[in-house]
Amino acid sequence: MSKPQLLIDTDPGVDDALAILMAHAHADIAGLSIAAGNVGLGHTARNARTLVDLLGTAVPVFAGCASPLVRAPEEDAAFVHGMDGFGDVGFPEPAAPLADEAAALALLRLTRERPGELTLVALAPLTNLALALRLDPSLPQRVKRLVVMGGAVTGHGNTGKVPAEFNIGFDPEAAHVVFEAFPSFELVDWEATLRHAFDDAEFDAWLAAGDRRASFFGQVFRTARAFNAKHDRQGVIAADALAMAVAIDPSIVLRSERRHVAVELDGRLTRGATVVDWAARLGRPPNAQIVLEVDQARFAAMVRRALGAAA
Repeated sequence: MSKPQLLIDTDPGVDDALAILMAHAHADIAGLSIAAGNVGLGHTARNARTLVDLLGTAVPVFAGCASPLVRAPEEDAAFVHGMDGFGDVGFPEPAAPLADEAAALALLRLTRERPGELTLVALAPLTNLALALRLDPSLPQRVKRLVVMGGAVTGHGNTGKVPAEFNIGFDPEAAHVVFEAFPSFELVDWEATLRHAFDDAEFDAWLAAGDRRASFFGQVFRTARAFNAKHDRQGVIAADALAMAVAIDPSIVLRSERRHVAVELDGRLTRGATVVDWAARLGRPPNAQIVLEVDQARFAAMVRRALGAAA
C-alpha cells in the first residue's frame, strides 16, 4: 500500500515535533508550512528546519503568518514549550534552508500541482490556511482530507479563556474562515488528546529504546513535561501526534460523530471556543467529523516507530 501523502501546517512546538517524526516514519511529506503559535514565527520556522536536519530529508519549509489575521494574540505557549519552542535546549543553527515562498502560496501551489492527492494536516493556529482560502476559495476542492488538531468540543479548553483550546483561541477568525470554507474536515480536539495520553513509565521505556529521534524528543520534551506534571496533567499528552495518527491512518478511529462546528468570535468569556451543534438545532449542515476514540494500541505503535523504538 502506498504511503499517505501529507502537507503539514505546523508551529513547532514540542508536540508538533513528535507529530512530524510520525509523519516521516509513516508517510511522505510534501512540505511544512509554518505559522506562529506556540512561539513566534522566527522560532517555529527554525524549529521546523531543525527537524528536517534531524530526519535527513529535503522536505521544504515555508514560513507563513507571523501574527493572527485580526487581533494580536493574548498568549503564546512559551511557558509550556520553552522560550524557543524546543525546551530551550540550544540546538545549533540548522542547515536546512527556508524556502523562498510564503506558506499560504505554497499551500495553494502544492495542491494545484497534486489535486486530490494531499491530506492537509493542520497542527497550528489556522492563520496560513485562512489566508490561502481568502486568496483561493477553491482550495478545499483540491485537498483529499483536512485533519485539524484544535478545539475543545465540550468546553474543557487549555487557555486563559475557559472553553477555548490554544490553536483555535490563538486565531479565532482564521478558524472561522477555515471551518466555514471546508464542507468536511476531521477534528481531533484537546479533550480527545487527554483521553489518549500515554503512561509516563511506558513512554520513558520507548525513549530509552529508541534511536536519535527518541534522544532528540526526550531533550525537547523536558520543559513541557515538567509543566504538565506541575499542573496535574496526567500522563504524556501527545495532542498533535494524535491528529497525525488520524491523518496517517483514518481506520484507527473507533468512534466519531459528525456535527456542525463553529467558532465563537465575540464572547467576553468564550472567544475562541469551538461551538458544537450536538442536537442539530441550528439547521446547518454538519462539517466536522469529531474524533472521540481511537485504537490506543495502534496509536502507541505508531509513536514507538516514530521514535525508533518499534518492537
